[in-house]
Amino acid sequence: MTLDAGELERLYAYPDSDRPWVRTNFVSTLDGAATGQDGKSGTLGGDTDTQVFALLRSLADVIVVGAGTARDEGYEDFGVDTELRMRLGLSPVPTMVLVSRSLGIPPALLRPGIVVVTTADAEPDAVATLRETIEVIAAGQGDIDWTAVLAEFAERGWRRVLCEGGPSLHGELVRLDLVDELCLTIAPVLAGGHAPRIAHGHDAAHHAMTFGHAIEGDGGLLTRWVRARP
Repeated sequence: MTLDAGELERLYAYPDSDRPWVRTNFVSTLDGAATGQDGKSGTLGGDTDTQVFALLRSLADVIVVGAGTARDEGYEDFGVDTELRMRLGLSPVPTMVLVSRSLGIPPALLRPGIVVVTTADAEPDAVATLRETIEVIAAGQGDIDWTAVLAEFAERGWRRVLCEGGPSLHGELVRLDLVDELCLTIAPVLAGGHAPRIAHGHDAAHHAMTFGHAIEGDGGLLTRWVRARP
């Protein structure tokens, strides 16, 4: 099922914002599993999810993903609609930001144009080595200071933020109440087992969301939820 590109662009347009707007994008089964039988999330989405997935990337200034997720899901390059980005006045491709405390960056992603986010107390020699090839944003002691990171994004003009996980990174952003919008595809599958949820962390949170829209596709639902802030 192919949806109308113009209508999708309208539905998923970023709001006008004077600060970085954090959108997260995930897929889960009916019973909340964030991965399929192969341990990856990509196998849960169908053609419609793939179409929207590509659009969300095409609309973003920056794509934020945990380094472990980038490794497990085989991140290397991502196709985007360059004509759409040109029309919107965006850079030819979004910047990929890899999040890692340990600085275990997949070798295929050690190339110019990649930015790594880590803590200020990360291993100095490892940071220095990375900075020979890629940019590193270091903020926070022990844990990443996401308020400072988003302030750095704002300085760079990155206001359209797309986070693709994984669950631990998502859980941290949820805990800090930094998620403005969740795009969640619900796959028509029951999984059981011990698969992770889309957000994982030690501390529970309760942040109300308002319904944006739902699109039926491939037997599942593509939903959008927006943070109900005061």
